[in-house]
Amino acid sequence: MSGFTGTKLTATLAKVEGSINGLTAETSAAFLERHKAGKDALAAAAEMKRLAGQINVVIHALGILMCLPHVLEKGEVVEYVSLGAGNTGRAFDLETNLRVAEFKFIRWQGGAETIRQNGIFKDVFELVRHPTPKRKYLYVLGTHHPMKFFQGGRALDSVLSRHAKVKAAFDNLYGDQFKRVRDWYAVHGGVVSVVDVSQWLSELAEDLIGEPVEPEDV
Repeated sequence: MSGFTGTKLTATLAKVEGSINGLTAETSAAFLERHKAGKDALAAAAEMKRLAGQINVVIHALGILMCLPHVLEKGEVVEYVSLGAGNTGRAFDLETNLRVAEFKFIRWQGGAETIRQNGIFKDVFELVRHPTPKRKYLYVLGTHHPMKFFQGGRALDSVLSRHAKVKAAFDNLYGDQFKRVRDWYAVHGGVVSVVDVSQWLSELAEDLIGEPVEPEDV
């Protein structure tokens, strides 16, 4: 499908559009052959779409693995990593003999990013409530926007509205004690260290905003 890829795709399509006038049933087969617009190209495009759906999972997995040489301390031993979308039955993305950790390789845009905010709050809440003496970490690409959210006034009912199980756990622990994200985070968020890993993952583009899709609690 080389004729339909690359940086000049718009120009290529415009050229095809411009040359299609007058096409007939008799000349259409030759037209498709000339522009390499056949079954092979369509099959290749379908395969690319399938693979593109997995790219965020690949980035998440590689990002975690590339962080390990920088994160692990002398004498620290990995007990497990969870590299796929979600934690595949494990509590967190990483657990060692010294720490538990979640990784979020998203590039915040600074606008209304409710889905990302919901996800990152869920991660921190799960770390906070996890009963362990180990250190707790959230690794992110830049701390400005995550910390702005944690210190902001978004309503907790809104943040937890798409995660029924997490909301039930939150309500069981705190009842109606907290109304805003900043109120809860000021009391409990300090047990989780929020660490910027962008210095170790410079290969991730500025516009990288994808994240593996996790099933929502219903």
